[in-house]
Amino acid sequence: MSQSSYGQMWDAAQGALADLLEDEYPTMQLCPQKDRLQVFQTLATFYLRYLKIFRALEEVYDQIVHPQKRRVVHQVLEGVMGRLVELKNEMVELEYSEFHYFDDILQDFKMTPEDLEVPIPRYFVREKMRALKEREKMLAHILAKGGHQKPKTVPVQSLSVERAVWLLQVSERARQGRLRAHFMKTIRQEEQRRLQGNSSMLDPNQAATCIQKVWRGYWDRRRVNKECLEEMIFLGMIPAQQTTPSPAQLHAQQVESRRHYVQEEHEAEYQKALVNIKESVRSVDGPDIKESLQEQIRQWFLECRDATGKFPDFPNPEDGGSASIFAHKTPEQVAAEFAAREEEREKKKKSKGEKDKKGNDRKEKKKEKKEKMKGKKGKGDTEEEEKGWKMTPSNFLPTVVEGAKMYKEVWHNRDEKQNFLQCFDAQLVREEKRLEVEEELRVQVDELMRQELKNLKLVVDRDKGKKKKKVKKSSKKKKKKGRKTGKKKKKKEKDLTADRTIESLYEELVMEGFIIRPKNIKLTDYIGEYSYLGTTLRQADIEPMPSLSDVRQLIALYGVLPLGSQCVHERGPLIRALLLTGPAGVGKKMLVHSLCTETGANLFDLSPATLAGKYPGKSGLQYLLHMVFKVARQLQPSVIWIGDAEKTFYKKVPKLEKEMEPKRLKKSLPKVLKSIKSEDRVLVVGTTRRPFDADIKPFCKVYKKIILIPRPDYASRFTLWKELLQAGGAQLGPKLDLSSLAKVTDGYTQGHILQAIQTVLNSHRLNQQTKRPLTAVEFIPPLARQDPVYKEEEEAFKAWYTRTPLGKKRARAAKASEEEDHKKGKTKGGKSQKKEKKGKSKKRKKKK
Repeated sequence: MSQSSYGQMWDAAQGALADLLEDEYPTMQLCPQKDRLQVFQTLATFYLRYLKIFRALEEVYDQIVHPQKRRVVHQVLEGVMGRLVELKNEMVELEYSEFHYFDDILQDFKMTPEDLEVPIPRYFVREKMRALKEREKMLAHILAKGGHQKPKTVPVQSLSVERAVWLLQVSERARQGRLRAHFMKTIRQEEQRRLQGNSSMLDPNQAATCIQKVWRGYWDRRRVNKECLEEMIFLGMIPAQQTTPSPAQLHAQQVESRRHYVQEEHEAEYQKALVNIKESVRSVDGPDIKESLQEQIRQWFLECRDATGKFPDFPNPEDGGSASIFAHKTPEQVAAEFAAREEEREKKKKSKGEKDKKGNDRKEKKKEKKEKMKGKKGKGDTEEEEKGWKMTPSNFLPTVVEGAKMYKEVWHNRDEKQNFLQCFDAQLVREEKRLEVEEELRVQVDELMRQELKNLKLVVDRDKGKKKKKVKKSSKKKKKKGRKTGKKKKKKEKDLTADRTIESLYEELVMEGFIIRPKNIKLTDYIGEYSYLGTTLRQADIEPMPSLSDVRQLIALYGVLPLGSQCVHERGPLIRALLLTGPAGVGKKMLVHSLCTETGANLFDLSPATLAGKYPGKSGLQYLLHMVFKVARQLQPSVIWIGDAEKTFYKKVPKLEKEMEPKRLKKSLPKVLKSIKSEDRVLVVGTTRRPFDADIKPFCKVYKKIILIPRPDYASRFTLWKELLQAGGAQLGPKLDLSSLAKVTDGYTQGHILQAIQTVLNSHRLNQQTKRPLTAVEFIPPLARQDPVYKEEEEAFKAWYTRTPLGKKRARAAKASEEEDHKKGKTKGGKSQKKEKKGKSKKRKKKK
């Protein structure tokens, strides 16, 4: 795609965003809504529309080359990302569920389930690639220095000489026997050919017809098989064979990678221009700007003197200095503002004396209000019911609106035909730098004019100058009083490692095994399909198990976007800890590694197995946690992984694990989590396959966001078999029935399927594929050796999830809706019964 096509895509995305903002702002101000289904429909439509815009803007930002345009796109893109996270949070609080289904809305927007995937912005990693490479080098150097890269030594049993000779003899005799058998087989085949050659010769016509018959049969069978294969591929019953990318696709990939280099070149030019243009503006236009500012302020002095009869007070730097004077205001308005400020100051003085009197009155009023509320509980409940649902104010809509406004004013109708290379616009840079230089010079001019005004007042208004000195003294007293009455500052936490550098702490954590190298796994490698039965099951009042596609979306919304973007993490809903729970083999660790890969985050391992025997005692643990979180904040984004998270909150510690002390983090982990602020891009991720072994109350207090990962359904298993077999080098032919494999492997997880594929697809079997194609039966024996996830285990996970805070809220909401439906049914039934009784009485009267 060319730059103009990306410009058109940007224009279309901004137009869709403008329409969406017009639709969304009325909902922020409308009356509260009571119909929950209607509310969910509005939230879901907004979510899908923002998702579509997000996908377009992400592609534009990745490929557009103009540095100033990229800044505008980046601002809008971060606002859209944050708004997506906010809308997801609204839907969770409305439905009391982490998983939602949009089948009807997808049909209305003509979208596919693939469009629900949350795209991962590529700039998260690409823009800090140098820092990531340096960190990787440092990690590799520390590991090599500590000897962690030495290959593992496999213990070998020593053999006696007699045993070794006997093994060699056996293997040599077996080799000679195989060679002899092969030699005898060839001799027999030659004898058979010689005997057949001595038989009577066929007639030439008969021989020709025989050859024709064999050849035509072979050719027709080949043609029919080819047509059948093409038909099955067209219907989607057999996956298409992997084809090499076309020359056009390869060229497009080269152009995209080239654009990234051009982006860096243009950005470097733009940064140089910012410095050079600012210096030229300061040197050329600086004196003129300074003179014009001084003339404006002097003119203002004279106007105020003529209008009010006295020189005005010069605004303080805190109030904006001289910039606040020329905000389109007349001298009379400015004088009125100063008078109003003086009145406010006098009122504050009087109010301080009356505070003590009013304090007692307020206490009495509060008591009266409490008594009234006790007597009017019913009225309070009705008022709460009347409130209904209302959209919470957004932290990201102002940034989106500001970016959209900037696009409309600057870039929408701008002619870019002459700027073929898409370099920076010098005119815009000059305008920006002129404003910056004006602000810097204004500070200097304000100091000069303040002194000039003081001299004028001394010459013309000597008496008034004395009074103003007294006012200044009173202001100093006020400040002193404020210091006394001010709130006490919170004590700062002691830095236990103040004498050490971050590099030394990082090295110690690597050597002790608390910082590990994350595997290079992308979130798209976590294969899973959309749940096509989710909506129908919910309509039938059956809570469906989430699909793997839903899990992937939640990881992107709760983990990747906040960790990748500082803006989203600071302003969006703060998520300090995340729990991934599910049976063994569903990909919990894989998701942790993908989180680090997609955001370029450091991976810390605080699992009970890693903690065992290290930094003993309370002080040792405190020192370790201080080190971990200090390095995590300094080198953010960071992911702190706690494997087997249930062990930290065991109900009862097993005897075999008592020496490991798995509950060491139980008391200190909640305290440390509270210290994570919105500006710290640090996420604690726990993984567990036995959450029911933990004490649920403290467990859920730490991990407030819980993602239940189920075993894969039929659609996910089908795609898993196809993708994993292709990745392993298998040739997918018509004899390999993937549908039957997906049906047979119900209950098996991704780990089970991968292990079965790895055992079957060894190098010897891959070489035999041309002669002996793969069949589904070959994968059954390795699967039969593994234990699947039985229904009882899945039900145990479901039952545990219903006891979590979110599960309890959903159960209460379902119970309340059932009661409401039951009441409505009763009222309808009562009315119908009364009508029937009236009808019967009328009939009796007629008969009489």
